[in-house]
Amino acid sequence: MPSGYRRTAEVVLVPGRSAAMLDAMSETTIALVTGANKGIGYEIAAGLGALGWSVGVGARDERRGADAVAKLRAAGVDAFGVPLDVTDDESVTAAARLIEERAGRLDVLVNNAGVAGGWPEEPSTIDLGTVRRLVETNVIGVIRVTNAMLPLLRRSAHPRIVNQSSHVGSLSLQTTPGVDLGGISGAYAPTKTYLNAVTIQYAKELSGTNILVNNACPGYVATDLNGFSGTQTPEQGAAIAIRLAALPDDGPTGQLFDDKGVVPW
Repeated sequence: MPSGYRRTAEVVLVPGRSAAMLDAMSETTIALVTGANKGIGYEIAAGLGALGWSVGVGARDERRGADAVAKLRAAGVDAFGVPLDVTDDESVTAAARLIEERAGRLDVLVNNAGVAGGWPEEPSTIDLGTVRRLVETNVIGVIRVTNAMLPLLRRSAHPRIVNQSSHVGSLSLQTTPGVDLGGISGAYAPTKTYLNAVTIQYAKELSGTNILVNNACPGYVATDLNGFSGTQTPEQGAAIAIRLAALPDDGPTGQLFDDKGVVPW
């Protein structure tokens, strides 16, 4: 949690009255988590599997994906592999086809896959290739996967989309005196701001449907994305995405959350 930041209100994401609905969902819910072979993505898949859901483990590296699926299955999770490179059109199309052939629909999409540049990284000296690479994965990749999966999500009775964002993408926090978000980030933080803006537009477009789309802030989690320098575990970081994936039908949409509640854009 960034120092100096205080929230004025908290939101109960999954109120107790929704327990019956969650029990019903757990019998049939099909989820896909991108970048799920390690770190936060793996723990999201494990957490959704613990609800009794069938979880697609999206992974660019098929061997690592297969290893993750085997580990999850050994823990009792109904997991299946989904070869998926979010930067490749053909790969994403094939992933959508695999899920359609397996289940005929998709109930929950968690866009977790992401990459980071250097940190700190000043925009005046940043390599433009780094910027392009991060935008391609962290933003365009989310759009690519979401659009490919939307026809399957529209077949669900309780469709949810969760995008993995970050506190560093919040312009409000970035400009709040005394809030330390780790220094200047010329590429990674702006991609999360971009993702936040894209999520708002999806929420507007889907406002007349039953698809809820929100962004999650996992916190400063120790993963290979930051050289394992984070202060939270991947399991802790996965918690908010899991909660957003299991929102009741009257839950929020088009917002940014961490484990304490709403985060300002």
